[in-house]
Amino acid sequence: MNPYVPRELPLASIRWEEHISLIGKANAALARYDGILQSIVNPAVLLSPLTTQEAVLSSRIEGTLATLEEVLEFEADFKERIAPEREADIKEIINYRKAMSIAVSAMKTRPLCINLVRDLHRILLESVRGKNKAPGEFRRIQNFIGALGTSIEQATFVPPTPEAVWPAISNWEKYIHFDEKDPLVQLAVLKAQFELIHPFLDGNGRIGRLLIPVFLYFKGILSSPMFYLSGYLEKNRVIYYQRLGAISSVDDWNGWIRFFLSAIIEQAGQNSQKAKAIQDLYQRMKQPIPEITRSQYAINVIDAMFKQPIFNTTDFIKLSGIPRDSAFRILNALRKAKIIIPLREGKGRRAAILVFPELLRITEDV
Repeated sequence: MNPYVPRELPLASIRWEEHISLIGKANAALARYDGILQSIVNPAVLLSPLTTQEAVLSSRIEGTLATLEEVLEFEADFKERIAPEREADIKEIINYRKAMSIAVSAMKTRPLCINLVRDLHRILLESVRGKNKAPGEFRRIQNFIGALGTSIEQATFVPPTPEAVWPAISNWEKYIHFDEKDPLVQLAVLKAQFELIHPFLDGNGRIGRLLIPVFLYFKGILSSPMFYLSGYLEKNRVIYYQRLGAISSVDDWNGWIRFFLSAIIEQAGQNSQKAKAIQDLYQRMKQPIPEITRSQYAINVIDAMFKQPIFNTTDFIKLSGIPRDSAFRILNALRKAKIIIPLREGKGRRAAILVFPELLRITEDV
């Protein structure tokens, strides 16, 4: 199999008239979702578990097996329930979420560009699988995709030659800032082209999926980079890879664009439902928690539980900013009311581990 030769962007082969209906539906679905985001006072806090779930599902496409609950338990220092082989998966997921956060902060002072992508790649591979595969550096050797143990002759896909990577990725960067007819079609092309160029030795798929919410935020399509597409891509993994493969094999960009726009439509609807359900739960908690706790810190309590639905008591005190004695009294009251339940009781210097199950149920419902 010969190395893939990337098409020059912008593409001349897009049949725009075929995509009008899907373009309209996808933009409308994102606009409705962004309306919900804008109605949430602090989406970074309220939707924090969804961001972690996105990282879980994106990494799962690459073969990791860790769950959202395992990630949250790991961060709450509840490691005795986690199999040792899951820890590497969990660290990859945490890196993904960290890269997303840094991307958003970086775009306040710099545009979406190659160097930012390289910075995100370094974060993604820090101390995890691929850490020895030149994090942040574009590849200087030929790689290929195929079953474990196969040769390049048996590969299912051979990316461009190393000499072709820089020209292709430079063209890709220019296209980010191109005034395309529709930004969602532009995003579909950018994501696929990046994965076809395969500029890094490892982590190309995760970076490609990370770029989806980053681009939507960069272009002002969403007011917060809280868009989660990996759920759809993970459920439709076979078609996802078939559509990408059809670009390199038969130059079927239009089939990929249809798939991507359909993914946006469906996932925007699901994201809207989850965000609304979380927002509704947040509003509902504003009634019983002040009554149960009888505390001036009721809102601090609610915010801390939504940001970290599995937590140890020590972290809860730090996150909420509530004095220690008051925090323990509040947590005991919430336990009696069954709003939170224990996963592990505290003993001596060992902190108790508690869970806010109703939020976890909404978040994990894929």
